[in-house]
Amino acid sequence: MNIKIKRLVTASVLLALALVLPLLTGQVPKIGKALCPMHFPVIICGYFCGIPYGVAVGIIAPLLRYLIFGMPVIIPQGLGMSFELATYALVASALYCKFKNKKLRVYYSLIPAIVIGRIIYGIAKFFICKIANIDFDIWIYFVDAIPEALPGIILQIILIPVLVLILEKAFPETIKNS
Repeated sequence: MNIKIKRLVTASVLLALALVLPLLTGQVPKIGKALCPMHFPVIICGYFCGIPYGVAVGIIAPLLRYLIFGMPVIIPQGLGMSFELATYALVASALYCKFKNKKLRVYYSLIPAIVIGRIIYGIAKFFICKIANIDFDIWIYFVDAIPEALPGIILQIILIPVLVLILEKAFPETIKNS
């Protein structure tokens, strides 16, 4: 099968997962939000499908989820998440290809992706709130951003490298290494 078709199918499956995973954790909103379930498939899409697919899935997932399920609230969270998730996929994919150490390159790319993605979310949310005339204190966000998402960040740092290594072995021709 053509590699472009494989990446398109993989990105589609990961987009579907990004839409459905929050349903599993969303029954308890505080826990569901803290686990960041949409982030996992988007980051993995960046690793396996490359920047264009990962960014597209990152942008589309929160918007499509809002259209289908009414969550996340589109302004400011949904739009902000689109920027955040696209950044995760972009940074993870771009940095992953730069490191040669196969065991550590997932970490070298994942941790900066998480940090930069959280910063981009705060900045995007700030501007969206300004445009929508919604009160938003960016400094409070940056104080709360990491502790609020800490359970999800820890899970991402533990599970994503394991998933990437497993999937890399199972589907070596699919991973975007260029």
